[in-house]
Amino acid sequence: MTLSFGINQPALAYSMTTLGAGMMNNIFNFYYVKLFLNQYKISEGAFNQAQVVFMIWNAINDPLFGYIQDNSRVPWCSKRRFAILYGAPFYALAFLLPWFPWKSYKEGDWLSGAHLMVALCIFDGMLTFVLLAQCALFAEISTKHESRLQLIKYNQVASLLGSSSILFCGLVSENMEKFSNFQTFTVLIAVAATACMCYTGVFGVSQYEQRESSLERYKTENDLSCSSIYKLTKQILTQRNFILFVSMNFFQVLHATFCSNFMMIFADNLIPKDAIPSLVRSIMYGAGFIFPQLLVLISHSVLTRNGYYKVILYGFYVEAFAAVCMLIVGPQHYYVLAVFLTMNMVLVNASFSIFNLPLADIVDADMEKYKRKSPISSMVFGTNALFTKPAQSLAPMLVVALLNQFGYEHLTSSADQPEPSLFLGLHDAMFYMTCLIPLGIAIAQVVIWTPYTIRSSHLSPLT
Repeated sequence: MTLSFGINQPALAYSMTTLGAGMMNNIFNFYYVKLFLNQYKISEGAFNQAQVVFMIWNAINDPLFGYIQDNSRVPWCSKRRFAILYGAPFYALAFLLPWFPWKSYKEGDWLSGAHLMVALCIFDGMLTFVLLAQCALFAEISTKHESRLQLIKYNQVASLLGSSSILFCGLVSENMEKFSNFQTFTVLIAVAATACMCYTGVFGVSQYEQRESSLERYKTENDLSCSSIYKLTKQILTQRNFILFVSMNFFQVLHATFCSNFMMIFADNLIPKDAIPSLVRSIMYGAGFIFPQLLVLISHSVLTRNGYYKVILYGFYVEAFAAVCMLIVGPQHYYVLAVFLTMNMVLVNASFSIFNLPLADIVDADMEKYKRKSPISSMVFGTNALFTKPAQSLAPMLVVALLNQFGYEHLTSSADQPEPSLFLGLHDAMFYMTCLIPLGIAIAQVVIWTPYTIRSSHLSPLT
């Protein structure tokens, strides 16, 4: 990698997509559930229908786009930076879909369900197309562990800046209370994100694109066929480390989605408004997205010395211990609960931020095992998403169903004004879900992740 004025140019180009995508994704995941449940008054049936359609599309599009990007002969699709460059504007437009209602929705309006379904599917489709190319770029910019750590470092700085969108969005819109301000802010974010991703599209050149011999890949690679897709997917799925990683990652996506979708809802219900000021709440919500990047940056030397395997494993132990402590303390200590909610989200997102390292190692192992001329990076990342992305739909579906068992749909209903005492059971359920879901997930992840064997890539000599 070359340096210019102390700046790692390939890492900077790579990280600009993270900056743009982070600004949009954090706002999307943090606000869309609350928007459709509380403001658009979507029914539980319509919400679940949209999530089921989204889950199916979410699982299909990743390996499909991954295979197309790895095997297409069209440069705007097969070249990683071109896929980002041309996909960025459509990705930004898809981000704006949820925030502008198609009409004034009434409670249970079927159109709000259709709106959610379209918004989720189109947004995820464009997100997949752009970010799969970026993930492949991570594995293909360099095969050196130290170089990949530099990518992680720049990526976390970009993610830190991108995560601040949650903080500023909360301050500008008063946590979505001023909805017109919220809409204006999202438009500005979409424009800024497009510009960031286009920078990657212009300057994000991989080592394979730089080699003249690799240009033949775009002309002579296998045809797009079902048999070829089946063969490559089977080869990926025969790697034991890939199966272990994907299984662990499924629970990580489930946990991360649970945190991002319901942190605000649980905090608003479990912590009285007079207990914690609105400004502190905004900072708390923003910290859940900003502090993970700071934690990874601070842990850079630990990653270099100990490798990602131990860092990820110890993170699971900390999550489980924190959940047990919160159960013991109880829900009445509001500031402790606020710290726990924030810390839980920080740990989950911090671990998630370094998952490209094991996936890149798996790409290298696949390339070496099958003696490939060039890596099938997009397919490896896409196949991972095939099995993990359904968790993004399962988490809100299951949690909303559980909450509604305790009367949450009446809490958000404009027609009813029930007594607060009726929701004591709901608040208890929220508290136990806040503690027991992270605890159960952490235990499952420890069991799954322990047998993973690629543990010494950080010790490989740099050449």
